[in-house]
Amino acid sequence: MTTNTLLRWGLYAVLILFAAFYLMPLFVMLTTSLKSLEEIRTGGLLSLPREITFAPWAEAWSTACAGTQCEGLRPFFWNSVLMAVPAVAISTVVGALNGYVFAQWQFRGANLFFAAILFGCFIPFQVVLLPMAQALGFLGLAGSIPGLIFVHVIYGIGFTTLFFRNYYVTIPQELVRAAKVDGAGFFRIFFAIFLPLSLPIITVSVIWQFTQIWNDFLFGVSFSGPGSQPVTVALNNIVNSTTGVKAYNVDMAAAIIAALPTLLVYVVAGKYFIRGLTAGSVKG
Repeated sequence: MTTNTLLRWGLYAVLILFAAFYLMPLFVMLTTSLKSLEEIRTGGLLSLPREITFAPWAEAWSTACAGTQCEGLRPFFWNSVLMAVPAVAISTVVGALNGYVFAQWQFRGANLFFAAILFGCFIPFQVVLLPMAQALGFLGLAGSIPGLIFVHVIYGIGFTTLFFRNYYVTIPQELVRAAKVDGAGFFRIFFAIFLPLSLPIITVSVIWQFTQIWNDFLFGVSFSGPGSQPVTVALNNIVNSTTGVKAYNVDMAAAIIAALPTLLVYVVAGKYFIRGLTAGSVKG
């Protein structure tokens, strides 16, 4: 056996160990969510369920108590959907237009404006809580799903602008000049030339924004009201409001339900995320 073969098998062994270590919490969550409480008390943490039950999943979805509200994750899950989908769409569209302007329509102070937008990407969440709360109160959006959409759009525009700007600078300006000669205007050039070429970077923007918005807890707990809390806040309430016997199977099922959308996004579209990020890395 050659040295290269030994190194290759050693690399595979290390990668398998890391993958097993990374997937172990998910394995424990999944197996625990399929066990009864009696089996959890008498069995081992890593043991497979002797008798699979989906009752914890049904309870986590429809009857688990989040504080004083015992409706499970269902209403909060749809709150997150109603929050994430418009926020992702709006921030992606605005980021695409911003990136198009900064990449192809140079104007005085463009670099300064772009730097100011990028600066927003590096502001910690905690710094903007008080001014954002004041802004939501002034606009009458405090404690509502539209208010959460507004917050995530504002915080996401910096990232989406960066993505699209870096992608659009790789598109030859000769195309823009030719379109201008033919009489095409600002929006005609964008919709006829740039938008059809934008599928890779749109994928990146959607995956990035959806993951950030769906997994967010700080903005959700700070700016939502009793009827507009996202699924992450409800999950925290379910886990921490249990009285009597701790229902670990219900908690694990609720955690998996809350994480399923982002897991599915990465499983289905993860490879497109990498392709989209590298699509604009080489100009020409």
